[in-house]
Amino acid sequence: MRARMIPRTSRATPWRGAWPLASLAAGSVACAALVTGCSSGLSVPIPQPEPTGVAAYTCAALLGRLPDEVLHHNTTPTHPLSSFTSAWGDPAIVLRCGVSTPQALKPTSELITVDGIDWLPEKLTHGYRFTTVGRVLNVEVSVPDKDAPESGALVDLSPAVTLTVPAATTPSPSPSP
Repeated sequence: MRARMIPRTSRATPWRGAWPLASLAAGSVACAALVTGCSSGLSVPIPQPEPTGVAAYTCAALLGRLPDEVLHHNTTPTHPLSSFTSAWGDPAIVLRCGVSTPQALKPTSELITVDGIDWLPEKLTHGYRFTTVGRVLNVEVSVPDKDAPESGALVDLSPAVTLTVPAATTPSPSPSP
């Protein structure tokens, strides 16, 4: 069976040749916006020195267990893409895994405990930074003032820390009750 050919009638339209070019241009702009949107994100510094070996594996496991929402904020892309950082909202709640021990941590530091995880709170200009204490590596969470009480973010994040970042074998520097 042969396909039937239907003759086309030609209508002259002033923009007929320009239509494919306009579509292509609009598509290019949309594609560029999409690529730019996907490649950009919140700039979050990777911990230095960058975790390696078991610490890097532990951080990757932690990021795999983090919730999609923290304090009702969805995950926010970070830049550079890293298995050591994650963020939620804008201004963002930021988690960094494998950070150095904070200089503010002293044997007499007051800690807060959320779901069995000890955290060192440090007041920032616009919020708080919390760093785990007594784990095999440090996890840092920065929470902006807009999410007060800032420690509420730890309720959402502590279960993932408990599952993936083991307690250190050395005792915590928190004072005995």
